[in-house]
Amino acid sequence: MTPTITAATGQGGAGKAALWMIGAVVAFSTMAVAARTLSGQFDTFEIMFYRSLVGIVLVVGTAAATGHLRDVRATRLPLHLVRNLAHFTGQNLWFFAIPLIPLAQVFALEFTSPIWVILLSPLLLGERITKIGLFAALLGFVGILVVTRPTPEAISPGLISAALAAIGFALTAIFTRRLTRAERITSILFWLVTMQAAFGLICAGIDGEIARPSAASVPWLILIGCGGVVAHFCLTTALSLAPAPIVMPIDFARLPLIAVVGAIFYAEPLDIFVFLGAALIFAGNYINITRGQPARPSGNAAAPRDH
Repeated sequence: MTPTITAATGQGGAGKAALWMIGAVVAFSTMAVAARTLSGQFDTFEIMFYRSLVGIVLVVGTAAATGHLRDVRATRLPLHLVRNLAHFTGQNLWFFAIPLIPLAQVFALEFTSPIWVILLSPLLLGERITKIGLFAALLGFVGILVVTRPTPEAISPGLISAALAAIGFALTAIFTRRLTRAERITSILFWLVTMQAAFGLICAGIDGEIARPSAASVPWLILIGCGGVVAHFCLTTALSLAPAPIVMPIDFARLPLIAVVGAIFYAEPLDIFVFLGAALIFAGNYINITRGQPARPSGNAAAPRDH
């Protein structure tokens, strides 16, 4: 189900990649708006539960229609479990932060996920940190400080949750990298949605009550469920058409877009420090992608962001 990612591209490939990235940007932004809309009706565990149910329908239906259902295997369930717990935690923290702080701040901190991959990969994958990678991580950390401006007054539960969500997404990317050495994307996605449906059901029902969707909330829940799958597919397809240094700057367009959405629909201020900090975070990520990683035959210098 995942296209093969190649290093070379022409102008036609770059143009098509840009179009796919626009789809990813819209899908990610739609998820954020839908999550904020539902935040007063459902807790994060309930949102994850219903999102995963939608994901099961999409993944199983698509796999069955394309003949890839046979790719689902149960040979690496412990690693799937660890990976999906990391993603479940990160995604819940992301949903928790969405209604508490400006959307632009959530997205800016989310862009630190690749920086955490740099720092955690030596511990979990045995990979070496290059000098450029270390510089990129330092630049990203400075960006975090600019975005958060950590004073006792500025630090809040929403800010902490968004920052921790990035670590959860980084761990997800690292364990996904390990899984893709032997597992197909259909199997990874199948265990993602099924395990997280179980996690969501357990966590949402621990208090003995799970909020039922209303007619008004169903379209938003479907948007969240479809948004993650569509964004992942668009981003992966874009990387199959053009290398990460071309694709990644387009992904960064999510920040100004969501900032404008926040300003228009939620009266959120356009904070210049969020943009300055995000620019530093982006610069660190871009330097690492273009100069900090060894050349790979596949050209897959950056894993798709996982929501």
